[in-house]
Amino acid sequence: MPQSIILASGSSIRADMLTQAGIAFEVMKPRVDEESVKVGMLAEQAKPRDIADTLAEIKARKISDKMPGVFVLGCDQVLDHRGTLLSKPETPEDAVTQLTALRGDTHSLLSAAVICENGEPIWRHIGQVRVRMRDASDAYIQDYVDRNWDSIRHSVGGYKIEEEGVRLMASIEGDYFSVLGMPLLQLLAFLTVRGVVQA
Repeated sequence: MPQSIILASGSSIRADMLTQAGIAFEVMKPRVDEESVKVGMLAEQAKPRDIADTLAEIKARKISDKMPGVFVLGCDQVLDHRGTLLSKPETPEDAVTQLTALRGDTHSLLSAAVICENGEPIWRHIGQVRVRMRDASDAYIQDYVDRNWDSIRHSVGGYKIEEEGVRLMASIEGDYFSVLGMPLLQLLAFLTVRGVVQA
């Protein structure tokens, strides 16, 4: 039974969540052309939750194929706004456009996690959160992006609720950890059952 897991992600937030939960892990970032996968799946009219799940599995498999006998955790998060999939903003202007489209409306964050062992998925979960954003002014959105671009460029939708982005929110329905990008409570429950985490 593995005593630690491999996090197949370069996300500092996900690494922080595991560290703060007292989980022993290593980080190995897989090389995955996420955009090509998304484009291909969208062309086939795949649902956002399926895209998140597929990307999480691809990341986990990529590392798991090279690391037999170890639990490899892959994660992905997508934002679904009225059927449109939003990704990480590529430019500050892109972030402003995304936040302007989201303001005063509700969207869903879908955070998928998949664990692979010996190249095969053995556990998966998709956390869904409904987020309603307040009707922020053009000036505030522009100032927010200007102040926070170095941080928010790594986040779908162009915001981080664990930072100043919380001021853009009107309400959040769902699990806080899934907002951050990983369904941590469900992950811990699985790791506990498998003996990786002490009960």
